[in-house]
Amino acid sequence: MTLLPYNRYCDEILVQTDALRAALAGADLAATVPTCPDWTLRELAVHLGGAHRWVGEIVRTRAAENVPEERVPGFGGPDGEDFAALDAWLAEGAAGAVAALREAGPDAGVWTWAWEGRTAFWARRMTHETVVHRADAALAAKAPYTVAPEIAADTIEEWLRIVSFAQESGDPEAAELRGGGRSLHLHATDVPGAEWLIEFGGDRFTWRHAHEKATVALRGPLTELMLVLNRRLEPGGGQAEVLGDARLLDFWLERSSFG
Repeated sequence: MTLLPYNRYCDEILVQTDALRAALAGADLAATVPTCPDWTLRELAVHLGGAHRWVGEIVRTRAAENVPEERVPGFGGPDGEDFAALDAWLAEGAAGAVAALREAGPDAGVWTWAWEGRTAFWARRMTHETVVHRADAALAAKAPYTVAPEIAADTIEEWLRIVSFAQESGDPEAAELRGGGRSLHLHATDVPGAEWLIEFGGDRFTWRHAHEKATVALRGPLTELMLVLNRRLEPGGGQAEVLGDARLLDFWLERSSFG
């Protein structure tokens, strides 16, 4: 697996935030987000903007432990319902996080919740946090949604790594993603080589790039594969088709729905 350059992640946080802001412009911020039904569009925006500020604070202070949200300046978003204030707050939070990441570089030691304690983790994580929540906003606002192929592919790879980490850490649902002789094939039809084979071993699952027959295959445009894997699109809800034992795909999605 080859990660994208650190500076590309930093750039993409800004690109994706700007696209999310564009989706919010003119939308009903009180509308329920279909893919996150506990949130309105405004609450979704505040969640993401707060995450940007939280990571920015971790990176700026080189925090060695988690930073409580009450210690993050501006975490809760602007008061009132004014879109212009929310829009400016979103832009400022993303810019602040990126400035901190650029100043630190990819190898600075900081607290993370995951498998590596470096700023590189947060640059990648915030890119894909923003990519996926932009999809939530676009779906709620009925706005167009496209993602560069290399970003969509890396979103898939990062999510597989997160689910693998959850399994390694003893998450009870992720622990069930095992069982020899079964496999799931993700096959992008619009990007050559964008294929993943997820294999359920006796103790855990693994994945690799391969074009092989599997128990079930999800075949379709790369962005749709990414959205299905992140539970933002139902299997078969767009152009992607499910071939083989659909129950195994459902099993995967049900047990990798945390986060």
